[in-house]
Amino acid sequence: MKYLSIALVVLLFSCGKEENIQLPKAAKTIVSDVQDHSPIYIFFRSKEKDTLAEVNRKNSIISTNWILNIDARLPLKLVIPEVMKLQEKKRQEKAHKNEKAENFYAYADSIGKNMAFIPFTKVFYKIGKPDKNKLVFHFRKGKDVVVFKGVDVQIKDLLESFYATKYEVTPKVVFQFDGNMSYGEYLQNKILLNGFKDINEEFIF
Repeated sequence: MKYLSIALVVLLFSCGKEENIQLPKAAKTIVSDVQDHSPIYIFFRSKEKDTLAEVNRKNSIISTNWILNIDARLPLKLVIPEVMKLQEKKRQEKAHKNEKAENFYAYADSIGKNMAFIPFTKVFYKIGKPDKNKLVFHFRKGKDVVVFKGVDVQIKDLLESFYATKYEVTPKVVFQFDGNMSYGEYLQNKILLNGFKDINEEFIF
């Protein structure tokens, strides 16, 4: 699946330099405004032949909503471990914990021409493969289909197909994403799948 990106220019006054992040772009807004927030940035860096993810959370305040601005070019295998560290820090906080504070990913709405956000507060990320007793949807790098009931289903149609199916017992659903998938492609998938209920586990493999 292809993704588009825009350049978000971030001025880091603390170190006196201008940074550039390419945010993912999608055709709809999930959340249009987040009040009382702290920005966190994960930059794309390259060193010789290696790609690196550099985190800047100097302005983050535990008791606020966190907005993660992440470069769309970074692979998930670099992004998610950093996100997990940030989540753990916030979840383990005792002294200044705010139960109402959430975490959001930032992106650009290509239709409304505005910044938009999607929450991921309740998501627990895991590295590896999920248990076989769950219904696993595996999202592969560069593919706009996922296997469901033995056939390929367009990701944009997966939500409708799943809820149109009758089950004796509704299966526990988890998502598994290719670690080599770009963060931009991942976020576009999350926006398409936003209507799924109670999906609180995501695996990166």
